[in-house]
Amino acid sequence: MPRLHLIVLLFLALGYTLALNLGNLGIATLPTFLALLVCALLAGRPQRWLRALGHILFILLAIALALHWLPGFNAAKVIDSAILSSGAQPFTLYLNLDKPLIGAWLLLACPWLIIWRGQGLQASLLYVLPLTLLACLGGAWALGMVAWAPKWPEQAWLWLLNNLLLVSLTEELLFRGYLQGSLQRMLRHQGLALFAAAMLFGLAHLGAGWQWVYLATLAGLGYGLAYRWGGVAAAVLCHFGLNLMHFTLFSYSMLALG
Repeated sequence: MPRLHLIVLLFLALGYTLALNLGNLGIATLPTFLALLVCALLAGRPQRWLRALGHILFILLAIALALHWLPGFNAAKVIDSAILSSGAQPFTLYLNLDKPLIGAWLLLACPWLIIWRGQGLQASLLYVLPLTLLACLGGAWALGMVAWAPKWPEQAWLWLLNNLLLVSLTEELLFRGYLQGSLQRMLRHQGLALFAAAMLFGLAHLGAGWQWVYLATLAGLGYGLAYRWGGVAAAVLCHFGLNLMHFTLFSYSMLALG
């Protein structure tokens, strides 16, 4: 078994065993784990139609996991209606146990997602990240969604770990490594794949309003370019870098309306 698989399985087993002991994971999650296993087995078959079926079923499961539709996952509320900066909306943070399964499945079933491009990674951090910060945070400022609010609240380390491991990593494995990478191979056009993945990433934020769809699409373009240059690692670092700058330097998550 590849080393990456062993590491992922070890952390998955430790994390979910702890969640089970704490009552944050119920027996109702068993069908979800079995369904993900079936998807992985199908995706690894030599027959093209079985592989396609496995990936289609995984995409449906990923949507359900991301939207918290599947039973048995009891997220722990670790920040409850905290006002992190003056004039900001109350912020609540849950440690979700369902969404990380998307990233874990991708790492286990699709190890081809992890491609290391050292020079491209450096270029992404030097050029793509600053432009993405300017476009997204500048856009949020222009829309009146955020204001300058430097801070490092007591909950910052908890937010940092959650955002890096459960948000940025999972979302970039899905939208860039999996969707953009797959579309690039299917369409044989890097630009179309980048724009399509960015649009899907924007639409994933539809529940928060059109402003977030617009800003998330802009961010997705930046993350997609970072992925083209430096692989998934570059996309994750750009995603986390933008979120970190937003959290530490501006109203979080946004200014209160009215």
